[in-house]
Amino acid sequence: MNRQPAVYILASRRNGTLYVGVTSDLVGRTWAHSNDVVQGFTNRYAVHHLVWYEVHESMESAIVREKRIKEWRRKWKLELIEAFNPNWLDLYDTIV
Repeated sequence: MNRQPAVYILASRRNGTLYVGVTSDLVGRTWAHSNDVVQGFTNRYAVHHLVWYEVHESMESAIVREKRIKEWRRKWKLELIEAFNPNWLDLYDTIV
């Protein structure tokens, strides 16, 4: 996957703790989260599995989408993940 703006959701496990983020390097950022290079929330709660992502044309649109998703109810986030990735597979290997 080329460097491109993306919004993503990481999970600790199916229906577990969720993290919503935005990046211009989905592969690198996901690797950093899963290898505990990023200190903070994902490290503290072992949120390492890429379960959803969405590529954007611009960083501005990705940031707007990230902010909207962060305001969503948890149920809506789970529905978004289920529609994209019903088995909650770690999608990292599909983007490398």
